[in-house]
Formats: sequence, C-alpha cells, structure tokens
Amino acid sequence: MAIEISERVRTLAHQAQAELTGQFGQIDAVAEENVQKVLSAFQKHRVADAYFAGTTGYGYDDIGRDKLDEIYADIFGTEDALVRIGFVNGTHAITCALFGALKPGDVLLSAVGAPYDTLLGAIGVADKGPGSLKDYGVTYRQVDLKEDRPDLEGLAEAAKDPRVKAVLIQRSKGYSTRASLSVDEIGEMCRIVKGVNPGAAVLVDNCYGEFVETREPTQVGADLVVGSLIKNPGGGLAPTGGYLAGRRDLVEGAAMRLTCPGIGKECGSTLGNNRALYQGLFLAPHTVAQAVKTAVFAAKMMELLGYRTEPRSDQIRHDIIQMIHFGTPEPLKQFCRGIQFGAPVDSYVTPEPWDMPGYDCQVIMAAGAFIQGASIELSCDAPMREPYTAYLQGGLTYESGKLGIMLAVEELLKGQG
Repeated sequence: MAIEISERVRTLAHQAQAELTGQFGQIDAVAEENVQKVLSAFQKHRVADAYFAGTTGYGYDDIGRDKLDEIYADIFGTEDALVRIGFVNGTHAITCALFGALKPGDVLLSAVGAPYDTLLGAIGVADKGPGSLKDYGVTYRQVDLKEDRPDLEGLAEAAKDPRVKAVLIQRSKGYSTRASLSVDEIGEMCRIVKGVNPGAAVLVDNCYGEFVETREPTQVGADLVVGSLIKNPGGGLAPTGGYLAGRRDLVEGAAMRLTCPGIGKECGSTLGNNRALYQGLFLAPHTVAQAVKTAVFAAKMMELLGYRTEPRSDQIRHDIIQMIHFGTPEPLKQFCRGIQFGAPVDSYVTPEPWDMPGYDCQVIMAAGAFIQGASIELSCDAPMREPYTAYLQGGLTYESGKLGIMLAVEELLKGQG
C-alpha cells in the first residue's frame, strides 16, 4: 500500500527543504564535531567486545557498565558519571540527583520558573503521594520568568540565601512556551549563582539537549547534568535508563539514592543491555542531528502554512523540541493524528487526549516508537489546554521524519476541508 501524499503537500515540502540548505549544513557541522568527541572517548577507554557482556544478579564487576560511566564523564567533561538502566525515566534520575544533593532544612531553587510537570510531585509542589522532598524537610522556591526569559537579577537575589544548596536549571522548555536555554545562557546563570553562593550546586535537567550544541552545561560551570537514555544520548537504541554526569560527590549522592547507602554504584546488573547503550551513544550525535533537521523542516512547513512556530525555522537550536501553536484543540489533534499515521509502529492507531500520570490535564500523544516513550523517535504531544501548542520532537532519520511531517500536514489540511 503506497503512502498517499497530495501534490500540494509535496510541493510545499520541496519548497521548505530547498530553503533550509544553510541550516542543515550548520547542523551537520555540529554533528561532525560531536561524533569526533564520542569516538575519541571510545578509543581512549579502549572499548572492546567484552564490554558488551551482560551481568545478572548483583551485577558485580560489570566492566562494560563501569567503563560506560567513565566514557560519559569524558564526553561531558566531568569527574564522574552514572549511567544505569535502573532509572525508569528522566524524572527518576533528576529526583535521585536532588535527593542526593539536599538534606532536611535545605532550600531547592528552580531558576527558570516551575520545572517540568512530572517533577512537581517529587518536589512536593503538587501532592502526588508520600516521599517528596517537601516531606523530608526540603523547602522549594522558584524564580519566575520575566517576559518568558530567565530573570537573572531575581536569580542573583534568590540564590544569596545560604540555605540554598541546589539550583535547578531546566534546559528545555517542557510544556511552557519559553525558549529553550543555550549552553551559553546556562553558563551565565551558573556564574551568577556561584558569584553569590559558591556552596550551591547547579543541577541541569539536560533532557532533549544533549549533542545539539558542541558543548554541554558541565563545560560552562554546571555541577551536574541529568538526562534520559530514551532521549538524545541513547541514540534510539537504548531500551530504557538515565544518566548523571558531574561532580563526584553529587554523582555518588544520586547513586546512593538509586540503590542505597553502602551500595551506590557497585551493584546493578545490566542484563545484556550494554551493547545497546554503547551503540546508542555512538550513534547519538548523528541521530540527534536527524531529529534537529526534522524539527527545522517541520517549523518551515508550518510557517509556510501561516502557523506560528517556536523556534522559527531560521533560528539556532538548543534542543530537539519544536513548538507549533494551533490556538484551538481540533487542528492540534489533527496534526498529532497525522504524526501517528507516519510512524513505523502503531501507525493504524488514532491518538486521543487522555489522563497521563504526572500531568494536571489531559495530554494527547502521538508516538509510534520502537522504544516506548522514546522522544528521540518522531513523536508529538500536547497538553489539552490553551494555547493548544504541539511539542514535536525526534526523528531517527531525517527522511522518515520528513515523511511524518508531510503526513501530519496532509491530515491537517484534510480537516480544514
């Protein structure tokens, strides 16, 4: 059965791609530099076939697991790293990092407004069950955005309090409408925090941002970065997991939370997954570039149709997420359904808004992925609330991502009659 795409959409796609030559060249240049960085780390640590063997039970003496920690630390320019399939998602990894860095009586400061929805329960801002940071005596504060940008003066003032022991910076926009942060912007925020409170640890939620630029936040002053392996660094092959990279004491604290004090990094069987984690990391810079190209192409297509996009197709990227503002629910749902029709898995399914754990409203999610929930694969989701904005990300290959966008536009145009 041939995939049917109208001549109007094909013409639109040809025009969009023709106007993106310059942007695609810049994306390829970033990928090339990052590939060299990853390959250099693999060679430095003498990656061998023996590293791919899995362990069971306690996971003692898993050389592949331990070497992967060292490779991540090299790539991110840090003292230590923790890469584990035991992290169920990025929220879990960030929560372990926060619990490892904070004690009762400490203050956690969010530097760019409220964090991602799923973290609110872990912090205790929303009551999602027992065991939050709030339950353990950690106070939460946030520096609200100023005109959708970080309030640097407000950050300097809030971070002065000596009880602030951790400052959380979310690199990506989450479900807000602010711009994602560049590595340079994160570096400036790190300098501000360290200037008024040298004892505060700066933790960066790095989800969706790895390998989009040639530097990472830990190379400009962040003490710890945290992310998910089913996003950028897993390269579309990691079946699950998360990572942390940064200061040794912060990594150790998170490891004690993932397992328990006295065990830390020493245990954790890999169950035969090392090969996928290594190969995914090796492919990650290239795969991320494919996802960024897909996002830029989507922005251009929607701009040609008159929709407002953030970032615009001609803007430099700092993560893989593309926002498309629809304004009303129906075109948003039509676009998401088109993305689902373009998926290699579950393409016959029609996504509908539903109640997802950790969110305060219904969410529609188009995700026909080989790895469940993998946002490095082409996916599109949106909270069903104003301004009815779709958050598009991923694309294992640009060619398949482009096709998915064309099918989404096709579905959108059909809905308009």
